[in-house]
Amino acid sequence: MGDQPEEAQKPCLSVQTLFKRVKALLTKAPSPTLPPPPSRNPGCTHVYGYVFGHVRENDLEHLPSQQVLDTGEQLMVPVDVLKVDNESALWKFLLSGAMAGAVSRTGTAPLDRAKVYMQVYSSKTNFMNLLGGLRSMVQEGGFRSLWRGNGINVLKIAPEYAIKFSVFEQCKNYFCGVHGSPPFQERLLAGSLAVATSQTLINPMEVLKTRLTLRRTGQYKGLLDCARQILKQEGTRALYRGYLPNMLGIIPYACTDLAVYEMLRCFWLKSGRNMEDPSGLVSLSSVTLSTTCGQMASYPLTLVRTRMQAQDTVEGSNPTMCGVFRRILAQQGWPGLYRGMTPTLLKVLPAGGISYVVYEAMKKTLGV
Repeated sequence: MGDQPEEAQKPCLSVQTLFKRVKALLTKAPSPTLPPPPSRNPGCTHVYGYVFGHVRENDLEHLPSQQVLDTGEQLMVPVDVLKVDNESALWKFLLSGAMAGAVSRTGTAPLDRAKVYMQVYSSKTNFMNLLGGLRSMVQEGGFRSLWRGNGINVLKIAPEYAIKFSVFEQCKNYFCGVHGSPPFQERLLAGSLAVATSQTLINPMEVLKTRLTLRRTGQYKGLLDCARQILKQEGTRALYRGYLPNMLGIIPYACTDLAVYEMLRCFWLKSGRNMEDPSGLVSLSSVTLSTTCGQMASYPLTLVRTRMQAQDTVEGSNPTMCGVFRRILAQQGWPGLYRGMTPTLLKVLPAGGISYVVYEAMKKTLGV
């Protein structure tokens, strides 16, 4: 991206870059000549999308609202939040995004629980498909059991959201201000630290979510009772089971996500479409497909993480990542690393659609 001094001298005709906006906001520099930002509806995108190139600084102006996509695997951050000038409106965008994620995850909770159930209990000798998993859960605990673990899955949205956004912004500003690194490098470093920090702090809630999702009827009285039993029987270290594959899974997810998105971007450009201002269908299909491919690339690590979090040392097992990998390969072969992939893929479109509808409704309700 080359410098554009004419646009810099005429702020009324263009929107400043994200870096300049954040820096001006943090230093509280007066800007009496700046007009209110133009009306736009950029919706949501992944933190990874902004960090790894889905959303370039020049493309924020054209980002369509159809890019709302929260599958429950990677939490979105509204681009509205990254561009907001009015601090009083910040909480409205954050609340809208959090509510969209909560409703989306609640609506697709049965598929999410079926995925975890198949990841842990399906094997070569006990093959379990999606319908079989749903049937087993309903027979064991009734129809309401399909939403087990959804409460904490929704509860962890707020802290994860706040941590990712705040760490990302603080780190990006710090590294750019001190080292003067190029935009992509600063976003890469800031985004990686934001993801690592949020996952480090959220990991205990991930363990609790997995245990509550897999619990038998009457096993736990609630969230606090589940945490109490884990600490009493397995110790504090149990709350960080699956941390290593969780961290390692970020790498294949982000790299595959970016590679597929850029490939689709080149394809659309060759077909004559304007990717500087893409249509909603083109943008939604590109982000959905790239995100799905990213999930598939990191899925074996996601499965290993879930297996580790579901283990119980009372039964005499203290699993390691390599040990779980070897056990899966020995018992089920390579296909075993993709147990539960079907419900994961099935929930992508409904989750994205629900997120989009709720986010837009919340913004209209809150007047932003």
